[in-house]
Amino acid sequence: MIFMYIFETYLDWRQHTALKLSTLPKTLEGIISQEKFEKSRAYSLDKSHFQFLLTFITKLMDCANLVFGVFPWFWKRSGDFLVYLGVNAEDEIVHTVVFLTGVMIWSQITQLPFSLYSTFVIEARHGLNKQTVWLFFWDTIKGIIRSILIGPYVVAPAIVIVQKGGPYLAIYLWSFMFVLSIVMMTIYPALIAPRFNKFTPLPEGELREKIENLASFLGFPLKKLFIVDGSTRSSHSNTDLHSTIMQAYIYGFFKNKRVVLSDTLIQQCGNVDEVVAVIAREFGHWKLNHTMYSFIAAQILTFLQFGGYSLVMNSKDLFQSLGFDSQPVFIGVIIFQHTVKPLQHLVSFGLNLVSRSFEFKADAFAKKLGYAAPLRAGLLKLQGENLLAMNTDPCYSTYYYSHPPLVERLAAIDESAKED
Repeated sequence: MIFMYIFETYLDWRQHTALKLSTLPKTLEGIISQEKFEKSRAYSLDKSHFQFLLTFITKLMDCANLVFGVFPWFWKRSGDFLVYLGVNAEDEIVHTVVFLTGVMIWSQITQLPFSLYSTFVIEARHGLNKQTVWLFFWDTIKGIIRSILIGPYVVAPAIVIVQKGGPYLAIYLWSFMFVLSIVMMTIYPALIAPRFNKFTPLPEGELREKIENLASFLGFPLKKLFIVDGSTRSSHSNTDLHSTIMQAYIYGFFKNKRVVLSDTLIQQCGNVDEVVAVIAREFGHWKLNHTMYSFIAAQILTFLQFGGYSLVMNSKDLFQSLGFDSQPVFIGVIIFQHTVKPLQHLVSFGLNLVSRSFEFKADAFAKKLGYAAPLRAGLLKLQGENLLAMNTDPCYSTYYYSHPPLVERLAAIDESAKED
């Protein structure tokens, strides 16, 4: 864990050095204004300084948790709490739920100062925060309540499966998680997400008509079009154009597909064709089966993880080395995740490489539909309005970014245009 921290801090330092460059990449010269570049640079440097501190403290706390036996302490205290309530502390399911609730609340408390600083100092300083303190805490409380309500329905079956799984444990655990993921993918957008954001049907007009026409042309089974009020929390149309794009997404199974647009995407692009270009590339992911490939890869990795866990779950020495005198199921999962963290970093890197390839192909798909110019213009606007980094270190972006940096994406779009 310490080795990975040193390596990733080195990458952070390389990126920080790139962010300090006072000149635009040549690809963006004459396209991005100097004023917008300076705003982006100031915001990125602020975040970079904060990231150094946050990463250091997080790793320090992780080490302290292991060295000082924080998890064994929480396990014992949760048992004492159950005894105080007159509940049987030997019931592993109840004990685990109380333990996980305590750990989650403690995690929220320790992360709270950093979340508050990031939202109400850094984001606010650069005019990107739209949240009130009340909304911030209300979202946090709702998140805790959601976890407490859903947690037992995940914990209880998993513990029973581990206790009775026998030699086919990995298969049973994977089957349970597969069904659970399908259920969550079904109910989350319809029942849970609306508790945090407001989803309203996209009004009739040119934008709706063009999206519906494009869906019909591609054979996309579009059932509903929504706008989500992302602007109530942030003026970002997305959390990070280099990673998880949040300005538009598709969900639903088979012939019941739905498209969700962020209101900030519409506001920042301004031009209808630019918004449609973003949707076109999301349709590209669907048409090229990228979502299905990613889902299958996730299922394979989940199965392999459960297979690895089944090999060490009965290791008494492993539990004792972290201060436990018993072998609770979920504690074994936590320990296993700690032991395979370096491997998880390598897997994440590999998945990022695949994801970057998918993003280039989705851009090319939108370009083939005739959206090269509006997609290019839209990406530039999103980059500028969200104050995202213009200069990126190649090693840093390759390791961390699941989406290619803007400069690389524009170069690919321009190159494919020349070829045509």
